Amino acid sequence: MILVFDVGNSNIVLGLYEGRELLNCWRISTDKDKTSDEYSLMIHQLFHYSNVDIKKVEDVIISSVVPNIMYSLEHATRKLFNIDPLVVGPGIKTGINIKYDNPKQVGADRIVNAVAAFEKYEGPLIIVDFGTATTFCAVSKEGVYLGGTISPGLKISSDALFQRAAKLPRVELVKPGKVICKNTVNSMQAGIIYGYVGLVEYIIKKMKSELNTKNATVVATGGLATLIASETDIINVVDKYLTLEGLIIIYERNKEEANRRYIGQD
Repeated sequence: MILVFDVGNSNIVLGLYEGRELLNCWRISTDKDKTSDEYSLMIHQLFHYSNVDIKKVEDVIISSVVPNIMYSLEHATRKLFNIDPLVVGPGIKTGINIKYDNPKQVGADRIVNAVAAFEKYEGPLIIVDFGTATTFCAVSKEGVYLGGTISPGLKISSDALFQRAAKLPRVELVKPGKVICKNTVNSMQAGIIYGYVGLVEYIIKKMKSELNTKNATVVATGGLATLIASETDIINVVDKYLTLEGLIIIYERNKEEANRRYIGQD
C-alpha cells in the first residue's frame, strides 16, 4: 500500500492506495507547531481507528504548500515506516511540461492536480481547486501547464468580511436561495456564495478566451467545489480526490527512484 499526503494551508488529506484503488481517506488540521512525535501519533491512531495494519505501507509520497511543516512530517513518516518519503518538487518526474516564468514557484498541489486531470480527462483543461486559496490552472491539449490565477478562497473572503466589518457576524457558508434577502445573515451568505460563483464564472470565461477554445474541460476539486458547482453549469466535473490521484500517478512515474529511499539502503 502507498500512503499519500496532500498538505494544504488548512488541512492535510491522507489517502491510502492499493494500486489505483483508494482504500482509506483521512483529513486532519494543518498545524506547523506540531512535532514529528505528535504527527506520528495522529497517523498511527488513524490507522488503528480504521483497523488498517500500518506495517503494510510500502512507501509514502507528499505534496505540500506549507514548507514549515515538512520537517516534522518527513520525520514522522521515517519513524512510522522507516523510509524517506518521496516529496513532490524539483527533480520529480510528472509528465507535465511547465510553461511558467519560474517553474519552482508553481505550487506542488497545482502540478499534482494537472497531472491527474490530464490523465483522466485530457486537454485542454481548466482546473479549479477550492482550498484556502482558490487556484485556476490551464493545461493545453498537449499537456503543457500554461499557468493560471490565484484568488482568495471562499472561507478567507467570509472571514475577512466578519473581521473587518464591526457589525457583521460570522456566517455559515450555506446558500440562502435568493439574493434579495430580508436579514443580515442571508444577505452576507448571498453576497459571499453567489458573488464567488460570479468570480469563478468570469475567470473561467477569460481563461477559455485566452486558450482560444470553448471546449476546455473544467474540473473542480477541493472542499467547497460541490457548493460552487451546484450554482453554475460552467464546471463540467467535480473530482473530490483529484489531488490524491495525482499523487499516486506521480508515485508510479517515480517508482525506480522511490525504491532507493529505504533508510539504511545504499
